Amino acid sequence: MSIKPMLIAVGLLLAGLGQAQAAPGYSMVLYQQGVQYQRIEPVQPLQAEHGKIEVVEVFSYACPHCWEFASYAREIQKKLPKDAVFRMVPAVFSPMWEPYARAFYAAQRLGVLKQTHKALFVALHVRHEPLYSLRQLAGFYAHYGVKPAAFLKVANSDAVSKEMMRNLRLERAWGIDATPTIVVGGAYRSARIQSYQQLVDLTLWLVKQEQAARSTAH
Repeated sequence: MSIKPMLIAVGLLLAGLGQAQAAPGYSMVLYQQGVQYQRIEPVQPLQAEHGKIEVVEVFSYACPHCWEFASYAREIQKKLPKDAVFRMVPAVFSPMWEPYARAFYAAQRLGVLKQTHKALFVALHVRHEPLYSLRQLAGFYAHYGVKPAAFLKVANSDAVSKEMMRNLRLERAWGIDATPTIVVGGAYRSARIQSYQQLVDLTLWLVKQEQAARSTAH
């Protein structure tokens, strides 16, 4: 090979490496509506909070992908700007998933969600414990100071039933058909995603879009 073609080849290689190094930054990535994300119309937040951009993960303890995404969800929480708030809401795609949704709402009300959230994922997907019914789940929460009778009373309460049904109607309005799915500002939801990291990057990018839209509106 002569020197000139060799220099051209090296130049192309270096250009390719430069492009590859730039790719990971979410601000450098172009996301397309209808592909990586969908607009939600009309806008429907889970809990409207003045001045806050809501980021909601729709998940289930029954979902192995949600367990795999758990560490990425924590990454989102750490990287969110001060005007954003992270929330979670359980999905119920089958009757088998309902006990886990009720367990989530009960743990919220009983003040043990923070210490039991990851632990329940581990019990189900790492230790493969037989936690399929509310009674079995009551035994799990007993390890965290919640009496089984108290857990079952809250999990089966009218208040939990009403909140669960309201949120399931909202999830249908959002077009949720898989977990984990991220909804930003009640206005965007994630769609066809290639990796968990891409879902993190898309979420942060959508938050920036929502910030820009609110800034323009003012």
